[in-house]
Amino acid sequence: MTEPIVETRGVSRTLGGAGVAPQTILDDVTIDVPRGQFVALTGASGSGKSTLLYLLGALDRPTSGSIRLDGVEISELDDDGRAEFRNERLGFVFQFHFLLPEFNVLENVFLPMLRRGVPRVEAEEHAYDVLALLGLADLWKRRPGQLSGGQQQRVSIARAVANDPAIILADEPTGNLDSKNGALVFDVFAELARAQGRTIVMVTHDASFAERTDRQIVLKDGRVVDDHTRSAPPRAAPANGPQG
Repeated sequence: MTEPIVETRGVSRTLGGAGVAPQTILDDVTIDVPRGQFVALTGASGSGKSTLLYLLGALDRPTSGSIRLDGVEISELDDDGRAEFRNERLGFVFQFHFLLPEFNVLENVFLPMLRRGVPRVEAEEHAYDVLALLGLADLWKRRPGQLSGGQQQRVSIARAVANDPAIILADEPTGNLDSKNGALVFDVFAELARAQGRTIVMVTHDASFAERTDRQIVLKDGRVVDDHTRSAPPRAAPANGPQG
């Protein structure tokens, strides 16, 4: 069996205290995700899937249980250690792209690399290569406001991938897109998983997308109620690459 890159053991998250009745958001979640797997987290609103994603992203701490990512027990890291881990090992793609409007596409992708100490020339070259991989090379001079919604989201994926993260975490990355652009963005994730062996954990409400991933984990009331791995998911990218 492939070595797991994500390991959770008995993870729970409870809110409340100081006179407020406790509310259990996650309850005893234990999962393993092997390297290179494309996973969909699904469930109704309030099921705990986004909370689990944020815990995996070291953006929040579990009330109990342990989380081990890429060999590191993040539950034991202090705030500075967690921030360093996020910057070096994780890539994030959210429902809104969060691109900086005052910078062009290339700058939006390479600026995070500069904060890690990558020399500017090297950062620019790598950012351009990643944009080319995602079919965005011709758009590198444009500002975010000059792009379609699908193009903006693909730039945010390029930014997430540029630091070569161990894990990509995506929270409803197609939620603000129409069906055409949503499908294009999904195909980018599928290609990253298939061609590059990226580990991707994606929260989605779109059942058609979830069914095309390697694995679907369903949550209900904070607990895993279904965990289905597919042997060969049909997730080919469009023949001519992303266009929208």
